[in-house]
Amino acid sequence: MDIQGKKILIIEDEASLRHLLSKILGLEGFKVFASEDVTGGREILRNEDIHLVITDVMLPDTNGIEFTKELKATYPLVEVIVLTAFGNVKDGVRAMKLGAFDYLTKGDGDDKLPLVASKAIEKAVLSRQLQELEHRLESKSSFAKIIGKSNAVHKMIEMSKKVAVTDTTVLLLGETGTGKELLAEAIHLASRRRKGPFIAINCAAIPKDLQESELFGHKKGSFTGANSDKKGYFEVADRGTIFLDELGEMSADLQAKLLRALENRTINRVGDTTPIAIDVRIVAATNRELLSDSRDVEFRKDLYYRLSTFTIDLPALRERPDDMDLLTVHFVKVNADKLNKTISGMSKEFLDRLKSHPWPGNIRELKNVIERAVILAEGEELTVDTLPNEFLGNMHHENHVAGYDSIDLKTVEKNHILKILEQAEGNKSQAAKLLDIGLATLYRKLKEYGLE
Repeated sequence: MDIQGKKILIIEDEASLRHLLSKILGLEGFKVFASEDVTGGREILRNEDIHLVITDVMLPDTNGIEFTKELKATYPLVEVIVLTAFGNVKDGVRAMKLGAFDYLTKGDGDDKLPLVASKAIEKAVLSRQLQELEHRLESKSSFAKIIGKSNAVHKMIEMSKKVAVTDTTVLLLGETGTGKELLAEAIHLASRRRKGPFIAINCAAIPKDLQESELFGHKKGSFTGANSDKKGYFEVADRGTIFLDELGEMSADLQAKLLRALENRTINRVGDTTPIAIDVRIVAATNRELLSDSRDVEFRKDLYYRLSTFTIDLPALRERPDDMDLLTVHFVKVNADKLNKTISGMSKEFLDRLKSHPWPGNIRELKNVIERAVILAEGEELTVDTLPNEFLGNMHHENHVAGYDSIDLKTVEKNHILKILEQAEGNKSQAAKLLDIGLATLYRKLKEYGLE
């Protein structure tokens, strides 16, 4: 195994010993970094891909045994060798119980150091290779839930795989119901953060006066009702991924605080001045133009450019007709299994009606329509009479003057909202749930289309 050039960090406050160990290991072909204390060592670990840390037990700012525990928790693939005082074997044993590779006695282990360091680095390299293999297998399976064979879907997945292995902030762009949360979770599961939490937040579902508290937490007594300290979603998502959906519903104050969190990697709980360090990757999503002049609340350009480092477009269902059959068969099977029904097929007219529908609600709408059809099915075949009213009769004859292709998306969306409102008997909260959007988003849409 080639271990030449692998990086070793030495943390030793005694300058002469630090220089001696650096020289010995440097002559063996390793790239050596050195620090007199743990504080400096942490900085090197953040900036360099270290394979092995050699640390003294007695250090100016932190005990080496405690640092070993911290190191193995933060960088589990980095190996540790502890330097103990002569005859103090118990320190070395304690360190090995906490995950250290080995320990050496100062002044007595200099000749052993190159061999022990080489073995430690071999283990570190093998551990990384094993993790990379597991990562490739998990990365492949993480996108398995995304169904589609169209070029648009293939491109979307390929871009997602490339950005998943980085820590880059991602902005997902797509209409309601195109599967943004599903893709965000797939990116998380294909990333090195996959063992950390994945926290999905719908910004439109949180009242604007509570958004800061929900995302960043609060201190006891910071406002009426704050009866105890509370962690926000960002703290809960530490070392994982946070998915911010319907980003456009974020208040102006929260936008400023989110930008600061992105830049400083710290947050402040409401009512607290002490910054809290966070290690969170952000995947954000929106179904509308964030920099549009028609928005009620202006979206900060500096935040938009910070979030849109890497954007991925999710195709609408009408843009991927080749996937309609695959998705339909999948949802039929899922719902038939769930309802313990046997569905062996679909009539031609049933499929024709599905394919001629504009699908303003995209995959989510298709999923709901198929679930309804399976529930209503009397036999083993799905027939046209199991479809909602809008699929029957003249199929919105008013929209067929020149065929669906001539109807712009806003008209389709407006008519869809009207029909859902009618179905909900004017109850806007119920309509928002059926549309799977926030109530604030529904009110904005009603205002935008003059339907208030």
